[in-house]
Amino acid sequence: MTDQSPENSQFFLTAAMPCPYLEGREERKLFTHLSGRRASMLHHVLNEHGFRRSQNLIYRPACDGCSACRSVRIPAHDFTAGGRHRRILRRNQDIIGTQLSPRVSAEQYDLFKLYLETRHEGGGMTQMSYMDYEYMVEDTPVNSVLIEYRLAQSDGTTGPLVAVALSDLMDEGLSMVYSFFDPSHAARGLGNFMILDHIRRVIDSGLKYVYLGYWVPNSPKMAYKASFQPLEVQSGTAGWQRLDIVQAD
Repeated sequence: MTDQSPENSQFFLTAAMPCPYLEGREERKLFTHLSGRRASMLHHVLNEHGFRRSQNLIYRPACDGCSACRSVRIPAHDFTAGGRHRRILRRNQDIIGTQLSPRVSAEQYDLFKLYLETRHEGGGMTQMSYMDYEYMVEDTPVNSVLIEYRLAQSDGTTGPLVAVALSDLMDEGLSMVYSFFDPSHAARGLGNFMILDHIRRVIDSGLKYVYLGYWVPNSPKMAYKASFQPLEVQSGTAGWQRLDIVQAD
């Protein structure tokens, strides 16, 4: 079995593609494979250096002349919910989140397709088949979980599936890999609710951080991440640094 330490991993660079966040820019990614008995160790080390996992790959942006993508995390114990976050929590008191092993279902896939077709029309992921979704969730060489969010019924049972989060269990917290929700419940703020729920889960587990992936200043798609204060950004050799962002409540 090969040695899967960062020093012995082989890295690859993708071809340039249109940037999904900044108009007129191109993106390239540096990536390597996660496999073997040291996959979790490599995942943890590279995650701390700003990499993100997708199935059995781990990557970070490596764009020519651009470093806008910044890996961010929330120090959960320092987070204080503002008025907007408290309103989201109140709106979703009737939602129950259940942590499961990373196994797909037709119900999840139907919600996944509805979310993509409504919120990301024309995006590459809208063409994903059930098998593609299955690979996205189940093809994981590390410790991953699915959290299903369902509406609570008056009799105490759970009802319709309204949101799903795929997350990795890290040494110091939870890394949110991908999440989606029922767009007909837009007023609930389910995307933000899932982040708030992850903060609670991290605190309850005695861990430290919720890893949110990449934040891009001036990208409307990423603006929601800046509302979770304090936020830390991975700054290369300087490690994780606090970001000072002024946000309206």
